[in-house]
Amino acid sequence: MIQEIAPHRLANEFLPDVMPEAGQRVLYVRGQELAVRRVDVPGEPPAFELPRVGELGVAEEGLTFLFSLDGEPLWLAPDAGAAEVPEGFELVHNRALRLERRGPRELMFVAYTAVHLADWYAKSRFCGRCGHPMEHHGTLRAMACPSCGNMVFPRLNPAVIVCVRDPQRNKIVLTRYARGRYVPIDALIAGFVEIGETIEECVKREVREEVGLEVDNIQYYKSQPWGVAGDILSGYWCDVVGDPTLHMDASELGRAVWAGPDEIPGQGDDLSLTNEMMCLWRDTHRQG
Repeated sequence: MIQEIAPHRLANEFLPDVMPEAGQRVLYVRGQELAVRRVDVPGEPPAFELPRVGELGVAEEGLTFLFSLDGEPLWLAPDAGAAEVPEGFELVHNRALRLERRGPRELMFVAYTAVHLADWYAKSRFCGRCGHPMEHHGTLRAMACPSCGNMVFPRLNPAVIVCVRDPQRNKIVLTRYARGRYVPIDALIAGFVEIGETIEECVKREVREEVGLEVDNIQYYKSQPWGVAGDILSGYWCDVVGDPTLHMDASELGRAVWAGPDEIPGQGDDLSLTNEMMCLWRDTHRQG
């Protein structure tokens, strides 16, 4: 998955006293786009590079500390990434980088996580309690209101990824989002945890709402940060109970089918929790 970057390490501890140094990388983020330089070398996988402090046109003042990669601090360009993109770099949607299979993986994880933090900073400029401009907290990764004392920390959206199994028929439910929502690739049922419900209740509700099934035997698999949506994903297995007929919510989904092991191609890369779960089930349930 995208966060599996060993032997590299992304350290998300906030470092209040660190200062930018020449050669350290800077993230220019605008929505879901990042300033990158595509790198295409014959015989090598497609890659990309990020701007660095000290390069021509790269901001050196007003940078916001993001996190560290292998001990190197990385920075967010001024004004939440609205600063002019340096010469030689272009704004590229993070989805395009993924579809182009560009690496290295540790920079993809950096890009996804930077998008998450840049979005939070952009949305935390004013106090939600009194409307006063917010300021960076001196020692914490937080925005603080100097007027009323309100403090805001980065937001995480808890969400579930659900693999619904039919053990008797050796199939799982595959879905695709409705037209115009995300990339048209096979996925699993997914949704956000609502206030006042447990994650297990969320699993049952999302399955019921999206495909009209009842499930039990809910089992946790693993989790994943998914920065481009600000999510923390939890993956679950579960089994259908009763009638397996699918009743798809067409406002959410464009496709919902029961699929056997030989009908699951996967998503084309190994970055997502969804793809790992689909392919793991496929590979362990093939006959012969």
